[in-house]
Amino acid sequence: MNLQETINWLLEGDVSIQYQVHRDLFGVDREDLRNSIARKGWGARFLSKRKPDGHWGQKFYQPKWTSTHYTLLDLRNLCIAPDNPLIQESIDIIINNEKGKDGGIRPIGMEQKCDVCLNGMFLNYASYFKADGDKLKSIINFILSQLMPDGGFNCLSNRTGAKHSSLHSSLSVLEGITEYQVNGYRYRLDELRKAKQSSIDFILLHQLFLSDKTGEIINKNFLKLAYPCRWRYDILKALDYFQYERSKWDIRMKPALEVLLKKRNADSTWNVQAKHPGQVHFEMEKAGKPSRWNTLRALRVLKHFGIEKPDATARQCATTSNKIKVEEKQLLM
Repeated sequence: MNLQETINWLLEGDVSIQYQVHRDLFGVDREDLRNSIARKGWGARFLSKRKPDGHWGQKFYQPKWTSTHYTLLDLRNLCIAPDNPLIQESIDIIINNEKGKDGGIRPIGMEQKCDVCLNGMFLNYASYFKADGDKLKSIINFILSQLMPDGGFNCLSNRTGAKHSSLHSSLSVLEGITEYQVNGYRYRLDELRKAKQSSIDFILLHQLFLSDKTGEIINKNFLKLAYPCRWRYDILKALDYFQYERSKWDIRMKPALEVLLKKRNADSTWNVQAKHPGQVHFEMEKAGKPSRWNTLRALRVLKHFGIEKPDATARQCATTSNKIKVEEKQLLM
């Protein structure tokens, strides 16, 4: 497939993919598509699994990945309309019943210390779905209390005394802070902006996947393009965050971007390279096969950083008869 054919292949996918293709590749916000996500396809299937008590799975955090927490994260990533009343009700149930003594959302049990990675994910979808800002204040307080001296976050810092930030946790918190900021919340925003910048600097210090001390790959799993990502970090998840945050190009992104380009198939798609084991409501895509999720995310990364851009005429693209021009730009040396 050429890029034109790849985009039309994306447009044959779930309505959530269609909506994000129009928004992110064509620059057209198709609200009709977004409003359809709750009524058909993956969005409707997730919503159909909601129980009368407002939860999915067994409870808020059990089991992985059919719990309320991870289902809400999936729904946020589908870009389902944020004013969905059932989802907003479920988030209120979590806020009213799952806060720990330290102000964050607790994963299991009243006595367990809260997890900053989980709270970053919670802040992400709670902000997206327009949760009451006053009810988010204690979560913001908890997150800021967990900022580490090296600029990032680690979910073990308040439990085992971890001294070095984690790429997993730092990215989850970054996604939460950015969604909080995008949706107009203001509480302790200046402090959140500073924590956001220091966490970005922490990721860039590691060139997204390399040790800042040895230059070696920190974890080979960081190079496997999984979806859904859950709480785990990988280079595409990080690059996709940078495009969503509208970050400017930084030369320290180059190693990860080069890896991403090498992973592209001959037909201009990217595969799901890994699945994080656990229970699921249903499989959106199969491991080892071309992935609309990963292809969409990779293309919007390349578009944002000016590596490849669909021509403006592609905004009206809906069938294979449309033509898309591709501008190739050499990576910064």
